Formats: sequence, C-alpha cells, structure tokens
Amino acid sequence: MHIPKGNGKETRPIGIPTTEDKVLQRSVAMLLEPIYEEEFLDFSYGFRPGRSAHQALDRIWKQIMNEPIQWIVEVDIRKFFDTLDHSRLRAVLRQRVTDGVITKLIDKWLKAGVLEQKQLSYPEKGTPQGGVISPIISNIFLHEVLDKWFEQIVKPRLHGRAFLVRFADDFVMGFQKKEDAERVYQVPPRRFEKYGLKINLEKTRVVRFTRPGSRKHQGKAKAETFDFLGFTHYWGRSRKGQWFVMHKTASNRQRRTLRAITQWCRDKRHQPLDQQHRQLCRKLQGHYAYYGIRGNSRSITSVRHKVLHIWFKWLNRRSRGGHSMTWERFDDRLRGDERSKTGSDLYLDRNLQCAGQ
Repeated sequence: MHIPKGNGKETRPIGIPTTEDKVLQRSVAMLLEPIYEEEFLDFSYGFRPGRSAHQALDRIWKQIMNEPIQWIVEVDIRKFFDTLDHSRLRAVLRQRVTDGVITKLIDKWLKAGVLEQKQLSYPEKGTPQGGVISPIISNIFLHEVLDKWFEQIVKPRLHGRAFLVRFADDFVMGFQKKEDAERVYQVPPRRFEKYGLKINLEKTRVVRFTRPGSRKHQGKAKAETFDFLGFTHYWGRSRKGQWFVMHKTASNRQRRTLRAITQWCRDKRHQPLDQQHRQLCRKLQGHYAYYGIRGNSRSITSVRHKVLHIWFKWLNRRSRGGHSMTWERFDDRLRGDERSKTGSDLYLDRNLQCAGQ
C-alpha cells in the first residue's frame, strides 16, 4: 500500500502486518521501551510514551525565545525508513539486547517479504513502515547515530549555545554562533553515510533566524523561516508589538489537506448532504486537532473557507437540469433555521462554521 508524501508527487510504502505479527511486535516493543527509555535523551520526542509533536514544537519555541539562538540548521534524511541498513541496526541493538529470541524476531520482521501487485520481494534495507516495531527501532538507531553524537561530541566543541530537537527521523538544530552552524552543517552527510544513510542536500540548509529589530538583524530585508513537523516557524509581532516565534501551517501540508478534501468531495458528491456534512466535520476536526495550536488561527480559518468553496463547487457538479446551487442557498443550508433543526444538525453546522475560530 502506498500513501502520498508531503510534496504530492512521491508516495511512501506502508506495510500492513497480520494481527498475530501486530500483537507480537507490540509485545517486543513494550519489552524494549523500558530498556531504552532510561538512555534516550530529553530532546527526542517521536513515538515515546507521554511525548508528542506539540511538545517538540514547544521545546523549539522555548529554546529560541529563552536562549540567544540566531541560526537554524534544517537537515532531511533521505528515505530513512526505506534505507536503514540491517547490519548496522543489528550492531546497535546488540549493544543492549543480547536475548537471541528477541534479535531473531526483529531480524525476521526486517526480512519479511513484501507482496505488491502479485510480486513477492525481500528487502535488503529498510524497516517496514506501518509495523508496530518500526518506531522503537528507528529511535534506537537514531539515538546512537544522531542524539549521542550531538550531545557528547558536537556540543562540547562549540563556541556558543546550541540545541537539537528530533521527532522520529525529522530534526532541526539551533545555534548561537554562525561559525558553529556552518561547521556542523558540513558534518551530517559524512556522519550519516557512515551508518548507511544519506542526507537530502536539496532540503538541508542553514537559516538565519535572527529576531527582527535586533542589531544582528539590521540590513536584513526579511526574516527567514524554517519548516518542522508541518509548521512554518517565523518571527511575528504580538498584539502588544513584541516579537515572538510564531507558527503557521506549512504550505505543502495545507495543499495536501485540500487535495485530499477535493478528491473526497468529488467522489462523495452524490451522497446525502447531511452525510457529507458529518464526514467533512470529522475531517476538519482531525486537521484542527493537530494544526489548531495557539497563533495558527489564520491558517485554520483559511482551510475552513477553502473547504467550504471546494464542497460548494462539487455540490454544483452533481446538479442536473440546470438547477445549480447558489452560494446564498448553500450558505443558508449551512446556517439553517435553528427552529427547524434537530440538536444533532445544529451541532454539525456549528462545528463546521466555528471549529476554525
């Protein structure tokens, strides 16, 4: 099974293990978690108990706001889950896991055949995306390759403050000094190549993220931005005129959401309106649950308005006999007459109209 990636052009393969494998993989993951949780560093947030992407975003915000961070290094690992080297992963696991039953099970899952379009293949690299065991394996590997390296080798050699925040295979580094940022920027390609991974140089860059209005920002026409975990991070003013790091939905993520909504409205346009309304509300609720963070109301409102126009467009496409729906009629349908609606319908209308506010 393949799902679209953020750029809308490439796809990412997702494996669907059997129920028996899911249960067994979850058991092994529960066994490995307490062993490695005592080792994992505090700036790692992906797929760990009690940690979330929103907490990772909050840590970046606090680091930049409370520390003299001026430079951000964005690094993108090219197809991490597809190219993870099995032999190097085994070597990392053997440092803590010596039980032969556990290592054989993990090796079995890594080598599991993939059936696609009636063709059976056996991957020599990568870990099965969609497998219950994959998140903990990726954290174990990147803890050794990246986290320990940054904390124990990189930071002691720097001249200024620095931080790293990682969520699964996505991470950013922040630096106080430009020379530190530029030095570290040169190292990841060699570091990751040593472990069988490659860096996507087109998506790896050094960003000047200086607070506007400061002396170090003078002469800079426009502040730069960087993306992480589906959000664009930028400097903006509060209502009181103070500069803060703010977040908005990354443009590629917003386009991906709208493409999916467009396809859904096209496919489901002949369903009853109430049924479409209910399902659209659920889709928007899922979007708001992740992107509905403080300061992102403008992006949320934009998505809501665009979804309404997309739905209106495809409802018109199902009209026959020249009786197209006008925007006024569509708007009346959404707002409705409260006296003639049930409590359930009222909830749906208010949900779609107000969830983005």
